[in-house]
Amino acid sequence: MTLRRVNVALLVLLAVAFLIIVQRNILNLNDFLRRENPDAVPGVVLPFEAEFSPNLRPDPGRTGVEIPVVITAAQERVGAAVAAMNSIYQNTKSNVVFYIVTMNDTVDHLKLWLSKTSLNSAKHKIIVFDAYIHVLKIPEDPERMKSVKPLTFSRFYMPTLAPDAEKAIYLDDDVIVQGDIKELFDMNLKSGHAAAFSDDCDSASSKGIIRGAGNQINYLGFLDFKKDSIKKLAMRANTCSFNPGVILANLTEWKHQNITSQLEHWMELNAHEDLYSKTLADSVTTPPLLIVFYKHYSPIDPMWHVRHLGATGAGNRYSPQFVKAAKLLHWNGHYKPWGRTSSFSDIWNKWYIPDPTGKFHPIRKHE
Repeated sequence: MTLRRVNVALLVLLAVAFLIIVQRNILNLNDFLRRENPDAVPGVVLPFEAEFSPNLRPDPGRTGVEIPVVITAAQERVGAAVAAMNSIYQNTKSNVVFYIVTMNDTVDHLKLWLSKTSLNSAKHKIIVFDAYIHVLKIPEDPERMKSVKPLTFSRFYMPTLAPDAEKAIYLDDDVIVQGDIKELFDMNLKSGHAAAFSDDCDSASSKGIIRGAGNQINYLGFLDFKKDSIKKLAMRANTCSFNPGVILANLTEWKHQNITSQLEHWMELNAHEDLYSKTLADSVTTPPLLIVFYKHYSPIDPMWHVRHLGATGAGNRYSPQFVKAAKLLHWNGHYKPWGRTSSFSDIWNKWYIPDPTGKFHPIRKHE
């Protein structure tokens, strides 16, 4: 054997040895993560950080079981999350625990903001979510990528975000809660159902049909029924859709049915087959939920999810009396209550707490 062949053989052996070491380290890391979080949902990328607020004990005036509320706090929308949490906290005496999902670059800003408010005394957990891997599961459509909000995928992983809870609420950040959140939490889910949603055909939301964005009250507005993978599901295209901006989840059932894995499967399949409707509005998180929960979810009282307040002409569809009576308001759509042209922004203003850093501030017509 020549010297050159010996060198090549040694290099091959070294490469094999290196790969074996890397594989063992990965396996050891996986074992460690399982020991640290035995209830983790398969396929979930664990958060970088999860820390509870210093005040682990609830306010003495707040009693009863913990009510976990999951909400996202994107850097450009931290003010929305703070306003939503403030409305929840001030309208209940229940033992609310906030699970605030954010990104690394927002943590310090969020902590400072909360420290200057009464929310600092509320039990809360800040979770840094690795959303990048989910962006990779979205088709490379530049126009669609512009509207993608990675943190919205966090609702797929609720059992991991609140691992000790049997039941939890997920809320979009563009909501205001006017009722006692305990009323929503205490709603019953049917046996075998992992979640409850509000139908888009219910009496309160049917007034808010989005014009010019396809038929967004049934499955045809979200999924491409010409694709084979959708055809095989034998779903009716005219089935009423639901809005996942408010979710009441049975996390025990969610884990039992491997809901997270099912949602990931449809995300990945869509990345290869482009299964979503071409008339789809902004949210790319809704179609997988519609598929997985097809005719298998419980209803939420329509007054606990009055939506489309962010759509064109919302002020003409809803009377001030109706909006005042609603338990939960949702500004889904293009016009947010912290923006210049939103309807009913005066209600949102009531719960908004100014940013101590001055980075976030509402834009009003007179400015």
